[in-house]
Amino acid sequence: MNGRVDYLVTEEEINLTRGPSGLGFNIVGGTDQQYVSNDSGIYVSRIKENGAAALDGRLQEGDKILSVNGQDLKNLLHQDAVDLFRNAGYAVCLRVQHRLQVQNGPIGHRGEGDPSGIPVFMVLVPLFALTVVAAWAFMKYRQQL
Repeated sequence: MNGRVDYLVTEEEINLTRGPSGLGFNIVGGTDQQYVSNDSGIYVSRIKENGAAALDGRLQEGDKILSVNGQDLKNLLHQDAVDLFRNAGYAVCLRVQHRLQVQNGPIGHRGEGDPSGIPVFMVLVPLFALTVVAAWAFMKYRQQL
């Protein structure tokens, strides 16, 4: 491993219908409360169990919300973002940025000690034993001729 973490960034539009407990998630961030260093964006901090976001299943903790009903969330104070969500109406369209951590190195690579890989000796020892038995059987067969 090279110590570097790579991310795959994707965007998605998510339409939620406000439920009895609102949209069903909490937010952090804003120009006055940066959640991520050098980024004043609005992020999902918690998905409430059985809320609209949890029932939909696409919004995840850590996602960055780019817009609400087409209104950009850049350069907003935290409270202004909260007010925007509260006044967004019954049907809410979110533009969301997902940031997924991806595996470093070639696909399918297994590191040392990875329990899901088969150790080499587990293949070589039975193969060697089979070869010895086959050689012994061949020698016995030749002696009988």
